[in-house]
Amino acid sequence: MNHNASLSAPPRRTRGIVLLSLAVLGMASAVFVVRRPLMMSAPMCMAGRWHGCFDTFNGVVLMTLVALPLAALVVWALARRRRAAGVTSAWRMSLAEVGMVHGTVPFLWLTMMPGGGAGTVPARVSLVPLRDLVTMGPLGIVGNLLVFAALGFFAPMRFAAPASVPRILALGAGCSVLVETAQYVLRLDRVSSVDDVLVNAAGAVLAALASRRWWRTTAEAPSDRPRPAPTPAPAG
Repeated sequence: MNHNASLSAPPRRTRGIVLLSLAVLGMASAVFVVRRPLMMSAPMCMAGRWHGCFDTFNGVVLMTLVALPLAALVVWALARRRRAAGVTSAWRMSLAEVGMVHGTVPFLWLTMMPGGGAGTVPARVSLVPLRDLVTMGPLGIVGNLLVFAALGFFAPMRFAAPASVPRILALGAGCSVLVETAQYVLRLDRVSSVDDVLVNAAGAVLAALASRRWWRTTAEAPSDRPRPAPTPAPAG
């Protein structure tokens, strides 16, 4: 039995290395494809200027990529601290926490970025389902699918409460409704559309299904607590 376990460990480790290598290769390929647009905003970002960096799509994407090493360092520090405290699933918990933040905040920033007529044009609302999908285009649909994808992917890995498809759907839809309401109230020159809510929620569900094998179930709920030290047996 131990012999079989030792034989299964190397393939499992090899599979993890292969997946990590593919992820790094995919990230490098994406950076290579968009390198020219990102480099256009790099001087403004490196100079710390707001205009030309944090108020542009290219600038936000560039700063998100630059912050990846810092996010990885935070994951490592949190996991190391938890492992020292005897917490099980330390790496999964730490990765999920950082992934939710790092993968969601940039998309929220882009979504809440004001348009050219912000504050002057009247707020617009579209409550007819599926009417705006045609005008979104492929890039718009993909972008809306990614807004809460990180939240849907990592939230059920970190918390047992949202670890079901209906709850992730409700979570994605609820967060999207808050964003659309904020766009309307702040008059950001954006259309508050029910289709945005539908696509955002669908993206969260699809991402959650991709991470389903790592979901944290109710039975694993106490795993974030330090394991108690063994009590010495009484003498005699």
